[in-house]
This record gives sequence, C-alpha cells and structure tokens, in this order.
Amino acid sequence: MDPTSPPPYRLALFDFDGTLADSFPFFVETLDELARRHRFKPVKAEQISLMRRQDVRQNMRLVGMPLWKLPLVAASFISLMKSRSAGVPLFEGIGETLAFLRGQGMTLALLTSNSVDNALRALGPANADHFSYLEGGSSILGKQARIRRVLSRSGIPAAQAICIGDQISDLRAAHAAGIAFGAVAWGYGELESLREAGANEIFLEVAQLRRMATPA
Repeated sequence: MDPTSPPPYRLALFDFDGTLADSFPFFVETLDELARRHRFKPVKAEQISLMRRQDVRQNMRLVGMPLWKLPLVAASFISLMKSRSAGVPLFEGIGETLAFLRGQGMTLALLTSNSVDNALRALGPANADHFSYLEGGSSILGKQARIRRVLSRSGIPAAQAICIGDQISDLRAAHAAGIAFGAVAWGYGELESLREAGANEIFLEVAQLRRMATPA
C-alpha cells in the first residue's frame, strides 16, 4: 500500500497517553514512586529504551510485577496525574488535526486506560467536543471489549475503523476486535516494534493523521 494514500476510515479510536498527550516524561518521573508504593523493582535509566521495545507483560516481568498488581499501579498513576496541577501537554498539532478529521466527517472516539477526567483536562473543552465517544479507565490489557462497544454504539463496520496508539497491547486489542491499527512514532512504544507487531498504518508525525480522512 502506498503510505501516502491509505484507505479512508469513518471511525478513529484514539489512545490518550503517548498518542494525544505527551505523558511519557511524567510516566518516567513517577516510576520510582510507583515502585515504592507497589513494591516492584525500580526501573534503571538504561532499561527505559528496552521497555519501549517490549509489551506490557514483558515489562511487568522485567520489574517483577505480578499481573494482579497492574490495576493498582494504573490507579496510582491516574491519581498522580490528577494531582499534577499543570496536567500533561498535548503533542503539537493535535488540536488542529482532530478538528480537521471531524470536519471531514470522521467519527472520533477516545479509548484510554487513563481516566476520562485526566484526558478531558488535557484536551480542553474545544478538543474534547470532537469526540463522540469517551471510554476511560479501561484495563491496559482489556481494550478489546471497549473497542467492540464503540463499534456497536456507532454502527460503523469494523472494516472502516482504526485504532490509533503507541502500544503493542493496543495493537493486539484492535486486531482481536477486527479493526486496523495505526502506530504513531511519537509515543511510549518504539515504532519499529509496532511495525514488526503488524501495524496497518504508520504515522511519523501528527499531521500525517489527516491521511485517514483522505480517499485513496
């Protein structure tokens, strides 16, 4: 497929952290606090690049975190972000790109393991208005059901939907739900790992997201 002429999509489901919002620096800042609270191994600076190449389960094994702790750690991360007065910034161009996609008639959905409140605070009212569906607080490893719910509520066929994100777990959830996955180059996950995992679309910069609304 010519990367400059992808097929048009009617529905785009956006991840929040690392896709719309530049929260990776905040995530790295909180790792020591999360490790102390939940008693997993502290992450060494030299391990960060490895973590960006691995999926969630591999990273949990790296730090010795059992699966049952994942919801607790996620809840603590959400709480820490909520307490941050400045919130987290959006990537440059996100607002204009969301407005463009909505203006072209696309239906947009927010699908995040973060809280809706944290996402709305970062997005602001104007950007939030572009989303027809808001799905927050979903399990990091359980987004497949949320994707199916948005598909059902929207009435848009899976063949005309795409999930936009930066994590291998999101890619697997999208494919399990029968929709395409678009990998972004600016998020938590390393782009080459997402490519190797089977990303259907690759977006090297925010402005390229506009291709989704452009007929082939």
